[in-house]
Amino acid sequence: QVQLEESGGGSVEAGGSLKLSCRRAGDDYRSNYMGWFRQAPGKGREGVAAIYRGSGSQFIADSVKGRFTLSQDNAKNTVSLQMNNLKPEDTAVYYCAAGIFSRDLRPPLSESRFDYWGQGTQVTVSS
Repeated sequence: QVQLEESGGGSVEAGGSLKLSCRRAGDDYRSNYMGWFRQAPGKGREGVAAIYRGSGSQFIADSVKGRFTLSQDNAKNTVSLQMNNLKPEDTAVYYCAAGIFSRDLRPPLSESRFDYWGQGTQVTVSS
């Protein structure tokens, strides 16, 4: 099992920045692929970014590329999402997720790659 706890959400004006952190706990060490998803009101869940903790390989959605960056602190079992130049359309509940990385044809940010999910943290960007 893996437990995930997000922190760092909040409200900012357009152009501002926020940093989300996801701390993982548990003993399923195979689940070393971690990602961030978001869900805006009335919309489906969207993959934002993911990182394979073993190699550090990252996958970033086109919608946030150049504005959002991932980092990890293995000593603290934390993966963080730095969000810069935020836009009103980034408003959503952001979820941390973890799963077992596998080399297959599914898109890197497919929800099906992830087995564990956090409770989510709200990000609100005002214009």
